[in-house]
Amino acid sequence: MTSQVVPGAGQGYRMPAEWEPHAGTWIAWPHNREHWPGKFEPIPLVYVELVRALASSELVFICVNDEAEEKEARDLLQQGGVNLVRVTFYRIPTNASWSRDHGPIFVFYLNKLIITKWRYNANGEKWCPYDKDDAVPRHVSKLLDLPIFEPGIILEGGSIDVNGAGSVLTTEECLLNANRNPSLTRTDVEGYLEHYLGATNVLWLKGGIVGDDTDGHVDDVARFMGSRTVACALTDD
Repeated sequence: MTSQVVPGAGQGYRMPAEWEPHAGTWIAWPHNREHWPGKFEPIPLVYVELVRALASSELVFICVNDEAEEKEARDLLQQGGVNLVRVTFYRIPTNASWSRDHGPIFVFYLNKLIITKWRYNANGEKWCPYDKDDAVPRHVSKLLDLPIFEPGIILEGGSIDVNGAGSVLTTEECLLNANRNPSLTRTDVEGYLEHYLGATNVLWLKGGIVGDDTDGHVDDVARFMGSRTVACALTDD
């Protein structure tokens, strides 16, 4: 299912906050050494710790490229004492492991769970290729048999944060960047956020961390901690 923006048609959509009840967490097992040049060796062990923490209280769904990668991940998790009863592997190929950015964004539409699949261009064409990453939400949609809505614009999951009650945090540096959607205005972007995420209040920050290759992902600097509380990282240096 593909949907197009209809002005004022955002009623019925709601993106839940991260702290709301959910079935589990999706991640992609790390494999692209170019994303950690000369520093890749400890990264899979960090993911073992992530999965162990998650699996202590919820399900974990892991995207792997092939059988060999699944065996490698499974062996490391078992060696790390992870309870694999709560872990499920899916053969969904990826170029990178940035699941928050390229993965599906789950929202409710008329109180039914659906997937929104936004276009992904690896932070403004910085990490090519990215064709496999861009296709991940469609794979998940088929696996879970969930309807999928495709807004048709570029948006990474890390570029937004929501409170589950209509407010969205984002940055001008990212969503208004010429390497994302150069033809869209601020009003246009807000229209997409309203229509597909149920945003009624968009809080724009100027930018993110200086030098960050995401071009200002808001999840690096500010996050909702409750429906009316925001935690923000600040420095005067």
